This record gives sequence, C-alpha cells and structure tokens, in this order.
Amino acid sequence: MENGKKKFSLFSAILSVICVVFVAEAAAPVAAIGNSQFFWWIVLIVAFLLPYGLITSELGTTYTGEGGLYDWITKAFGHRWGARASWFYWVNFPLWMASLAVLCPDLLHTMFGFQLNTGISLLIELIFIWVIVLISLYPVSDSVWILNGGAVIKVFLALALGGLGVYSALTKGVANHYTLASLLPSFDLHSLSFISVIIFNLLGFEVICTFADSMENPKKQIPQSIIIGGIVIAAIYMFSAFGIGVAIPTNKLSTSSGLVDSFQVMLGTPTGWFISLIAFLFMLTLVGNMVSWSQGVNNIASYAADNGDMPKFFSKRRASNGISWGAALMNGIVATFIVVIAPLLPNQDLFWSFFSLNLVLFLLSYIPVFPAFYKLRKIDPETPRPFKVSGSDGILKVYMALPMIIIIISLIFTAIPLQYDKASLTEQLPITIGAIIFIVIGELIIKRKLQVQVSQPSSSHMNSYS
Repeated sequence: MENGKKKFSLFSAILSVICVVFVAEAAAPVAAIGNSQFFWWIVLIVAFLLPYGLITSELGTTYTGEGGLYDWITKAFGHRWGARASWFYWVNFPLWMASLAVLCPDLLHTMFGFQLNTGISLLIELIFIWVIVLISLYPVSDSVWILNGGAVIKVFLALALGGLGVYSALTKGVANHYTLASLLPSFDLHSLSFISVIIFNLLGFEVICTFADSMENPKKQIPQSIIIGGIVIAAIYMFSAFGIGVAIPTNKLSTSSGLVDSFQVMLGTPTGWFISLIAFLFMLTLVGNMVSWSQGVNNIASYAADNGDMPKFFSKRRASNGISWGAALMNGIVATFIVVIAPLLPNQDLFWSFFSLNLVLFLLSYIPVFPAFYKLRKIDPETPRPFKVSGSDGILKVYMALPMIIIIISLIFTAIPLQYDKASLTEQLPITIGAIIFIVIGELIIKRKLQVQVSQPSSSHMNSYS
C-alpha cells in the first residue's frame, strides 16, 4: 500500500466497472423497443461496445491520471475542444442526479405504502442529492464498499429479472409473439429514439481510468477490468432484456417504465415484501450509480478547471485529500435547482425528461474521443502504449468512425423532433430546447475563458498541450 492509501484490487476494479456502466434504471425503457431490441443489442455490442472498449483501454493506459477524456481530447485537438467535452461531461451529471432523485419518493411509496405530498417528496429528493454530494467528498477507494455493493446488487436484480422472466414464460407463456420479422428492426422513429438509451447503457468505461491513482497496477488493471467487465455487462443486459421481453407485453412498457415496474407486472402485484425489497435494493443501486460517477466527473471537471478550461470554482479542493469540493458542490446546486422547479414543468414524466436531456449532453462529450484516439496515434507515436489496439490503418479508421457515427445518429433521433404531432413535440421539444441552452452556456464559458487566457497568458494553462 503506497503512502498508506487503500488500493483497488483487480476484482474491485471489475466490480467498479459494472457499478459504473450497468445502469439498471434504463433496462425497461429499452425493452419498450419490442422484440427488435435484441437485434440492436447485438449490433451495438459489436459495432459500438467493442471499438469503444478497445479505444478506451489504449487511451486510459497510455495517458493515465485524473484528466480522462478531457486529457485525450485536449492533447489531440486543443483546449477549446477539451473545454467543450469537459463541460458536457460534467453538466450531464447533475441532470442525471435529478432524474434519479425524482424516482425516490415513488420508490418509498412502493416500499412503505404511504402517499407523500409535494413538500415531503421534495425533501426526500434533496436528501438523496446532498447525501451523494457528501459521499463524493471522499476518495473513491474509501467508497469501494459502495461500488462493490452496488455492482453485486445490480447483478442480482438483473439476474432475478431475467430468471423471473424465463419462469413466467415457461409457466404462463411468452408475452410477445416472436417471429423473424418481429426480431428485425422496423426503423420507425419511435424505436430509433430509444437507441441512444442502449448506447448510454454501454458507456462509462473511461471513468475507471480516472481511478488509476487508487489502483494497485493501473496499466494492467484498466484493460483487464474493461474487457472482463464489458463481457459480464453485455451478458447481464442481454439476459435481463430477454426476461423483460418474454414476460411483459411491449404495450405495457414505456419510457417511464422502470425496473420495479417490470417486477410488479411479472408478479401481478404492485405490493408485497418482495416488491418492497426490490424497491429498496433498486434505490441502493441509484446511490451506487451516483457515487461511482461523481468521482470521475468531478475529477475531470476539476482537472479541466486547473488547466483554465472550466470555471475556477471547479478546481477548489479539500486540503486533506485533494478531492474537488467545488465540482461536487456545483453538482448539488444544479440538481437542487432542477428538482425544485420540476413541479412547475408542464411535462410530468420528469424522469424521462431529465434523463433524456442528460443523455444528449453525455453523448455529445464522447464524439471527439474517437477521432482523438486516431490523431494521437499519428502525432504522438513515441509514447509507450501498455495496451495497444491492433490492426491496420484502415481498421483503426473503422474503429474510430463506427462509434462516432452511431452516436451522431442516435443524437438526431433523441434530440431533434422529426415528427410534428402534438405528442412528439411535447416529448422532444423540451429536450431540444434544454440541450441548446446548455450548449450555449458552455460556449459562453469557453469564450470567456479564452479571453482571460489571451489577456493573462503567463498565468493560465499550467499543463498546456497546444
């Protein structure tokens, strides 16, 4: 143990990958696609997860440290693009936190049966937010039990969901009619708008790279945990998706459907000790999600602020452990503002509204990662690469292009209204407007930071990459 600090073992690193990447609350909305979800899972695992995992393994072991994707993009394309990526990567987090916070009152209602008024519900949401903020003020290795516990619970819930679905299919019959035609995608706008959720379910491997300082041997553990964790996660997703698909009619699922809803439909009851247990365990996974992501997001935001690419407040750290309390505090402030104004919003499917906006901003941060991988191979070939993606130049271009194209297409279907009926506009237009607002805010921050750097060149960019 170096300097008395606790270190991640490989097993803990793998469990952390599972806790970070596997998103239990997104399983049921994906199942709303219908039988063709299996086609999309297989295609995206091959065309997206495989190249993304390989690229992340190379970049994460070559450029270790707290910077993560911000570091990679800045080295390849300069500070302007690094600033954009760090902004999108950070701002999605409080939106995601708010989307999970609004689930908590319903989960408590499921667990205990009593109805909560608006004031009590808001208090519960705020407690959820600020507990996450408090935990994020401590090193990730101090919270390893939360990450490991969250991963174990997620696996249990997914296996229980899949197993219950198989049992339901064997005893009650298959809920959805399976034909070759039904397994193929219809390419309708409704189904295609959910593809971004599957991609979201496969993202997050780079977060483990920001834990490098807490690992025993990061150059080996990062690729090992990404590869092993990726295989396990893909298997879990497919099994849980199969369980939902064979047991629940597609017309009973929607974007607001959740994991607990799926158990309730399968068991035919909205209450009971088992449903209460599932709701409790699901709430614990939400805490695990936020804790695992908060460290990576805050590290990148703080690191970018140190380099002049995020507001200086984000760089404020605790003297005792170096953890960024500035970024953590801003997470809490933004998430609090969102849940406070939520009751005033016309669209009351709050989870999906906040989750979709978080999804759009999150995906935007990844677009430059893939060309950055290819460019760094060209401009920085001398840096040792403990893990190196093999293949010809043409293969590397395919690895670069496929994930980027898939993300751009999914963003179009998620963020841009392509149908103009009232229902479609009500659902998608707020996402479009919200995304534009946050993009504009990010550009204003970047413009202001660049103006400061021009006027004070000697005091900015402690770690410049040109």
